[in-house]
Amino acid sequence: MSLARGPAYAFRDGGLDRASERRADAAALAADRVAPATRFLMLRADGRVLLDAHATLALAAPADLPVAADEATFLGLHDGAARFACVLPDDVAAAEAGRRGGRFADLRGAAASLPAADAGLVAYARALAHWQSRKRWCGVCGAPTRLEEGGHRAQCTDAGCGATYFPRTDPAIIVIVACGDACLLGRQASWPARRYSTLAGFVEPGETLEQAVAREVAEESGVRIGNCRYVGSQPWPFPASLMLGFEATARRQVPQVGCELEDARWFAASEMPDLIARGELALPPAMSISFHLIDRWFHRRTGAHLSPGQPLGAR
Repeated sequence: MSLARGPAYAFRDGGLDRASERRADAAALAADRVAPATRFLMLRADGRVLLDAHATLALAAPADLPVAADEATFLGLHDGAARFACVLPDDVAAAEAGRRGGRFADLRGAAASLPAADAGLVAYARALAHWQSRKRWCGVCGAPTRLEEGGHRAQCTDAGCGATYFPRTDPAIIVIVACGDACLLGRQASWPARRYSTLAGFVEPGETLEQAVAREVAEESGVRIGNCRYVGSQPWPFPASLMLGFEATARRQVPQVGCELEDARWFAASEMPDLIARGELALPPAMSISFHLIDRWFHRRTGAHLSPGQPLGAR
């Protein structure tokens, strides 16, 4: 079941064939790295991506890449042509941005202007680069690791250990809780003033998704839910999450917030447009699955749509 209306919420479309079978073919990857049709996406060590002077994604041809392509991460194929990502040293990154008249942009900001396929591609590259930066050493024996399979596997270099690591994704649930004509939203103290969002949290070991939904809602608001149902998902590379969207029902209970939230309250569908218009309620940005969960719930009750909030500042 689709959540999105108009443009899809961010990061769902990578726009390419990941061609995972190609990662283990060293000869094919070596040929791809120098093929004229190949393009390289360029990141900074902090995860920011290079945009050109027109605020579109800057992609370098092999002959135009400012660093050696040997360590570039294979992302997949776009219309048969390879796509790689490489992390530029800070001095090289600054020079490249100046040469192109572009800038390095935070993913949250870039996602608001890039086409869906480009935003998904950047999210994919950023998540892989973050994992690689934290898997330089073996967690078992402490020896250095070596990236293999186009950057999708980290291998311990100690022959006596030989531990192997693969990119990880942390599952997190995010849920719109409804009771009659109202939905339950909460806010964190660090958010912009008057911003409220759906409740969310990470799935714990040995826990089903449904159990995680019930636990997180109870922990954050004191509300006990009844039924819940999976709706959709969104990659959320901040740094490496997968948001699993649910809708749930509950009887009307007075929210009791703990240390995680500053406030939680029920919002009636009938009052939300006026609250937004008066600046007394700000919703999450349109790029998030959170907004689409709220908007989908609202549309099913009223036939209308809500206005999304502005993206958070760069991080």
